[in-house]
Amino acid sequence: MRVVYMGTPGFAVRPLAMLVTGGVDVALAVTAPDKRQGRGKKLAAPPVKEEALRLGIPVQQPESVRTPEFLGALGEMEADFLVVAAYGRILPRAVLEAPRIMAVNIHPSLLPRYRGPAPLNWAIMNGDRETGVTIMAMDSGVDTGGIVLQEKAEIYPKDTAESLGGRLSEAGGRLLLEAMEGLLRGKLSPRPQEGEPSFAPLLRKDDGRIRWERPALDIERQVRAMHPWPGAFTFWGDRRIKVLAAETGPEGPSAPPGTVLPSPPQTLLLAAGSGTLYLTRLQGSSGKAMNAAEYLRGNPVPAGLVFH
Repeated sequence: MRVVYMGTPGFAVRPLAMLVTGGVDVALAVTAPDKRQGRGKKLAAPPVKEEALRLGIPVQQPESVRTPEFLGALGEMEADFLVVAAYGRILPRAVLEAPRIMAVNIHPSLLPRYRGPAPLNWAIMNGDRETGVTIMAMDSGVDTGGIVLQEKAEIYPKDTAESLGGRLSEAGGRLLLEAMEGLLRGKLSPRPQEGEPSFAPLLRKDDGRIRWERPALDIERQVRAMHPWPGAFTFWGDRRIKVLAAETGPEGPSAPPGTVLPSPPQTLLLAAGSGTLYLTRLQGSSGKAMNAAEYLRGNPVPAGLVFH
């Protein structure tokens, strides 16, 4: 099989490597342009570019996939499949129709649930106990194409978007190889999606802002759902504090949401809209991630102080 692979973030890295290990000819990897990141604003390559170069796969990073130059190069590949995994852009029909057999997508949800760009995050945020991965035949809609293969996966109580994404990335690569083999041999064909669809909108930085008037359990899920990006955060005065991990606490005394409550030494317990929340791992202005005890040694937080 000959494949053109389109993907950008870490989620798309493992399936690319599994294609190569599985003997698939990956003729081209298409990914987003390099971006400036960090305090130094240095150009950083997308994870898929780094992996493709490691594997010896040619890379293209077009600003637009609609130009005659890119469409011509894509046609010259004469690929059997176009594989898309979190590429990050809507693809025009001309791209979807380029492969000989089909354009397929690895989507980390049980479609039609959580169509859209952030299915992992919203599944955790909403307290789902189960999700999955779908290999989908792409059409011009947003995750509306027929299902080729689908597999369920449990969401563990401590899962973050990063840990869940890692497992679904592995499962997606395995399912992708099975799906392409079945499609190539005529043993599989896409079937229509069934059931009520839901949508997983694009995450924005403000989705990480902790609203202390919400229940503690909702905030704990938010912390896990927003890790590693955009990251859950709150404010102590004008200090912005990133909350990397949290646990629901005991029923505490009545206090305004966001109030620091009396707690055992080296712990940080706050009141929420209902219930309480231990902040167990934090990152302050120093940029260093610390557990609560380490953070409190350098930043004493008195009971009664209010986070916002």
